[in-house]
Amino acid sequence: MIVSGVFADYWSARPPGIEPNYVGRSACIECHQDQSEAFALSHHDLAMDLATDLSVVGNFDDATIEHDGITSRMFRDGDRFMVHTEGEDGEMRDFEVKYVFGVEPLQQYMVEFDRTDDMPANEISRVQVLRISWDTLAGRWFYLRPPDVDDKLEPDDPLHWTGVAQRWQTMCADCHSTNLKRNFDAKTARYHTTYSEIDVSCEACHGPGSLHIELAKSKSLFWDRKYKYGLARLKGKDPEPQLQACAPCHSRRGVLTNDFKAGDPYHDHFSLELLRDDTYFADGQIKDEVYVYGSFIQSRMYHKGIKCTDCHDPHSLELKKTGNETCTSCHQHAAGKYDVPSHHHHVPGTAGAMCVNCHMPHRTYMDVDQRRDHSLRVPRPDLSVKLGTPNACSGCHVSDRLESIDESTGESLLEYADWLSIADQGNDQVAKAIESTDRWCDAACEKWYGADLKKPDHFSEPIVAFREQVRGGDLTEETVQQMLRLAVQSDETAPPIARASALSELAAAGVRQAIPTAEKVLDNTSEHPIVRAAAINLFLGAAPAQVRKALLPHINDESRLVRTEATRVLVASGAYQTLRGIDRTRVDLSLREVHDALMVASDRAGAHMGWAMLCEGQGRYDEAVSAYETAIRVEPKMTGPRTNLASLLEGLAGQAGGPRGAELLLRVAELREAELPLLGRDAALAPDNANIQYRYGLALYLAGQMDEAMEMLNRAVELDPAVPDFRQARDLLKEKLEQP
Repeated sequence: MIVSGVFADYWSARPPGIEPNYVGRSACIECHQDQSEAFALSHHDLAMDLATDLSVVGNFDDATIEHDGITSRMFRDGDRFMVHTEGEDGEMRDFEVKYVFGVEPLQQYMVEFDRTDDMPANEISRVQVLRISWDTLAGRWFYLRPPDVDDKLEPDDPLHWTGVAQRWQTMCADCHSTNLKRNFDAKTARYHTTYSEIDVSCEACHGPGSLHIELAKSKSLFWDRKYKYGLARLKGKDPEPQLQACAPCHSRRGVLTNDFKAGDPYHDHFSLELLRDDTYFADGQIKDEVYVYGSFIQSRMYHKGIKCTDCHDPHSLELKKTGNETCTSCHQHAAGKYDVPSHHHHVPGTAGAMCVNCHMPHRTYMDVDQRRDHSLRVPRPDLSVKLGTPNACSGCHVSDRLESIDESTGESLLEYADWLSIADQGNDQVAKAIESTDRWCDAACEKWYGADLKKPDHFSEPIVAFREQVRGGDLTEETVQQMLRLAVQSDETAPPIARASALSELAAAGVRQAIPTAEKVLDNTSEHPIVRAAAINLFLGAAPAQVRKALLPHINDESRLVRTEATRVLVASGAYQTLRGIDRTRVDLSLREVHDALMVASDRAGAHMGWAMLCEGQGRYDEAVSAYETAIRVEPKMTGPRTNLASLLEGLAGQAGGPRGAELLLRVAELREAELPLLGRDAALAPDNANIQYRYGLALYLAGQMDEAMEMLNRAVELDPAVPDFRQARDLLKEKLEQP
């Protein structure tokens, strides 16, 4: 009887379909005291907080900071922390700091706007992040400029602290709070944001805890046979559940849904940023902020099954070991094989003898935040010599050549990233110093390691060759074939993010001969979702029949990332208009998921603009007009929606004719007049962006400003001579101007 009773207890299970709720950390502490103590005051615990005497670390004792001709003052008004600075109207005003962000190495401060008296206490309206920040380590105020922007930000600039690029809900909130719901009302352009907990708490990583609490307090001898512990299973032989629980906040990505919970597949909820030229170097090393995951999945550590908690304590977030022990606790092998001069060839105890400085070099972001590259790679100065990619050896030793650099330039070379950036901007002196350092480092490695030095083929080689040829307008068949071979390599020789990037670049260049490879990749359901999704974009310029055959089977794919991309491209390619009957109905149903994915970012004009373009592709012009109007209302200072709407209305006016057509044309003129100064602003802010110069040139042409239009179109061609549209527009305008 006892045995049968125990078995019955084990066999009983909760019914299917239970959706756990968020219960808060206080429900966890009773049973998890040690974890709670480790978590307290961790960077997750301090990710965000109300501005109080306990949480604010900056000096608000009538401190001042001057930047761009503005003197801002930080002071106290009773219990309130205040900043006197330039507002969104360009006037100097007092702003109350409502929230703080982070604590080390910097703390940022946030101001709430648009709050109404009738808003519930648990809702947050629009929150903006001040650029005036506190350097916690140096104990000073500093002005956090956007990357590569040295001029004063005007109040109407999206990068101004009151602009959309500094909005908490848009840029930060998802990863600094638990169970965040943005709750943006596109009709009123107002937020009603909520969260379960203000910071990154227990349930952000383990999932909502109500079922776990219920099971823990039950009288059963066992956890539930179906639901196990009632939480995401982050331990075990398979590292993926843990990695994919961390990845949403530690990756640069697009968002497909707003309901991710720990334990869900990452790629069903997010679209990982690929190795774009502006975010990664061609070999996958970090350039812009990419937040670890995209780097780590390139590493041999990842492919050997290493996970975050092998190095980091999951609750305190601190490294489990200090110094080189973080690495040598696993990399022991023969005693002293790695942590000795025969391996690293540097004096023990110096920076050159530290594992991380060679295998995880850092870059500084946000002026003071050093972050290490988690691709954990072997330095390759040989690739630097061949391709111009960075390497950790030169990262340290390039400073040995400071004497060869003009003093005025040398003052700005604070770290390796500065050398690379200034060389990229055309400084030959700095570029030559880097090149000579790369050659010296390569020769040193040859001398040190001799026949044991490994120089395997690297995925960066075809990528660099492809990019150079695309820019030069002389793409060869051999280079295309190299990229196609890269796209179908195994995970062991090229990580999925690199193979997806190769397909993405082939698609962007319009390489039609890549389509057969794309078909094979897409139909291989064992292939990684990011590789299959990247293959889909190669069909954007294909014939409708080819698009239908390739993509229709995948609009119900098991991977959300794949099926939403397949549906989007079916419409964007023009193939939708050739569909009939059940096929069109299937795509219409799948488009609901695409719409939901876009509307996760409903507070951005781009989301509504993207949906408007898909509606145009379906011939749903009234809905497209409405979506463009919403985009303008949501972000009135953004370029793009007015231009697209004007083109759509111009076409509809031609069909309508009569008074209705004249009315539409009047609206077209209003839209283009409103867009012109915004395009001019963007062209001035990004003088080296060929596409923006081109768009501004076309707008000037439509406005009848022919000479100015020619200047901008010439500029676009100079910046990117390989783009045929730029040359064609310039040549046609030149012809027109030369006519009597």
